Amino acid sequence: MESRCPVLDTTGRDIHGEAARLRTLGPATQVELPGGVLAWSVTRADVIKKLLTDSRVTKSARDHWPKFINGEIPPDWEMISWVAMDNMATAYGENHLRLRRLVGKAFTPRRTETFRPQIEALTNKLLDGLAAVGPDEVVDLRERFAFPLPGMLVADLIGMDEQARAATAKVIHMMVDTTVTPEQAQSIFAGWRSSVAELIAKKRANPAEDLASALIAAREEDGSRLTEQELADTIFVILGAGSETTMNFLDNAITALLTHPDQLELVKSGAATWSDVIEETLRVECPLASAPMRYAAEDIDLGEGVTIPKGDPILINFAAIGRDPSLHGESAIDFDITRADKEHLSFGHGPHFCLGAGFARLVATIGLSTLFDRYPDLALAVDHTDLEPLSTFIMNGHRALPVRLLAVEPR
Repeated sequence: MESRCPVLDTTGRDIHGEAARLRTLGPATQVELPGGVLAWSVTRADVIKKLLTDSRVTKSARDHWPKFINGEIPPDWEMISWVAMDNMATAYGENHLRLRRLVGKAFTPRRTETFRPQIEALTNKLLDGLAAVGPDEVVDLRERFAFPLPGMLVADLIGMDEQARAATAKVIHMMVDTTVTPEQAQSIFAGWRSSVAELIAKKRANPAEDLASALIAAREEDGSRLTEQELADTIFVILGAGSETTMNFLDNAITALLTHPDQLELVKSGAATWSDVIEETLRVECPLASAPMRYAAEDIDLGEGVTIPKGDPILINFAAIGRDPSLHGESAIDFDITRADKEHLSFGHGPHFCLGAGFARLVATIGLSTLFDRYPDLALAVDHTDLEPLSTFIMNGHRALPVRLLAVEPR
C-alpha cells in the first residue's frame, strides 16, 4: 500500500528545502524512512526545544520502541546501526547518566585545553602536506583536511592507530549514508562491531593512557558500571560523533567563507572573530541534519491537532532549527557572522547535550584560523551550486570540497 506520508529523500539533495516544506505541515509530520518505517519529523525550533527537554522523550529503542522490542524491525533494516547501539547516545534515565559520567571527565574544559598543542601540530602537519600542490591544481580539502583533522584527533584520544581509524572511518561513512541497501546495513553493523572488538582486545593486552583503556579499566573494576556491549558501543559513538560532525562543520564553514568573501574579510580585519564564524556556521549549516532517533515514552500532545502516540519514533531535524524564521526572522537562511543572535542547537539541548562541544569548538577555531592564515587566497574550484551533497538526510555536508590554494604566503 502506498504511504500517505512524505517520504524523506534519502539522497539528501535538498535537506533545507525539505525541512522548510515539512515545517509548514504542522508541529510534527509523520514521514517515511528507508524500509517503510514511519517516524515523526520535527522541524520547528520551539517544538524541538520542548521535546529535547521533555522527560517523555527517550533515545532508547530497547526500552521504548515497541516495533524494535517486538522484532518488527529486521536486523537488516537500513538504519539498524543507529538504534541497536547501547551507549550514552541511546540510553535513558539513570543508564544515560551512568554512561555519561564515565566519558564526561575526558572532556572537561581543563582537559580539553590540554589538547591545544596536539591540535595545532596536526593542523600544521596536514597543511604542510598541501605545500607541494601547485597554485592552479585542484585539491579536495574535505579529503585532505576537513576529514583527517577531527578523525585523527578523536582516534588518538581513544587510542586507535591509523590503520584501524581508516578502516572504521569507512564504516562510519556508510553508516550515515541513507541510500544503503539492507545487505550493506548488515555489513556496516558487523563491521563496526568487529573493528571495536579488535581495538578492545588490543587495549586489554596493552593498556595505555587513552580513553579506551580507561573505559576498559572501569569495566573490569566494576562490571555494573559498564557492560561489554556498552563498552564497545561507547567507544564507537565517541569516534563517530567526534569525527563525522566536526568534519562536516569544517566543510560547511570553509564553503560559507569562500562563498561570502565579505564575511571572510571581516574576520581577517578583526571586525569579527572566529567564534562568530563558528556559531553562525552551526546556526545556518548544522553539520547534523536529522538525528535518528528518539521515541515517545507517553502520548505527547503538540497542539494544532497533532499528538505523537506512545512508542512512535521521533526524528529531530537539527539543521532546521537555526533556519526557522520564527526564531531568526526572514534572514534566517542568510550567512551573516555579524548578526547578534546566532542561537542554534547544533550540539543538542537538554540531557543529551554534546560532551565534546568544547573540544569541537577548539578544533574548529585552530583549524579554520590556521588554514586561512596559511592559505589566504584559498578559493573554490567550482561554483558553490555544483558542490554535491552527501547522500544522506542524517548529515549535512558535501561529497568533496574542491579548491585551489592559489598564492601561498610563506610561514
